Amino acid sequence: MKITDLRDHLCQVYPDLCPLFSIEFGDGVLAVPCGNLFDAASDLRDLGFDRLGMVTAVDQAEEFELVYRLQSRSMLAGIFLKCSVPRENPRVKSLVDLWPAALWQEREVFDLFGIVFDGHPDLRRIMLPEDWEGHPLRKDYRDERMIRRPDYI
Repeated sequence: MKITDLRDHLCQVYPDLCPLFSIEFGDGVLAVPCGNLFDAASDLRDLGFDRLGMVTAVDQAEEFELVYRLQSRSMLAGIFLKCSVPRENPRVKSLVDLWPAALWQEREVFDLFGIVFDGHPDLRRIMLPEDWEGHPLRKDYRDERMIRRPDYI
């Protein structure tokens, strides 16, 4: 299955999500509402996306963008699954049940951005000490020891 065939299939299954699918640099990009993230990821896994390559987040100032990189070894294709997480009470359902590799990566995003993954079996800090205050990859993170760039928001 080519990435264009995947797009056509997803557009048939999810006509409401079809406008959210694009192809950039040879990879598919599917942006879904966070409430649909788990179902969309489950469907992609069932379609052959059998590997979770990475989980990360981007602080967009007004909200966070959560990004999962999924790969299909049989299709030799990759797709980015994205959702916008509200800055206030950032929560989304964990994908650990679909890809066990999400266990460590979701913990890292939790630790550095403060996004809570509901249903995660071991959601605690992974890089910073348990008593660390705040989440250092947030744009609004402040620490008196930091030297901030003048052009940084």
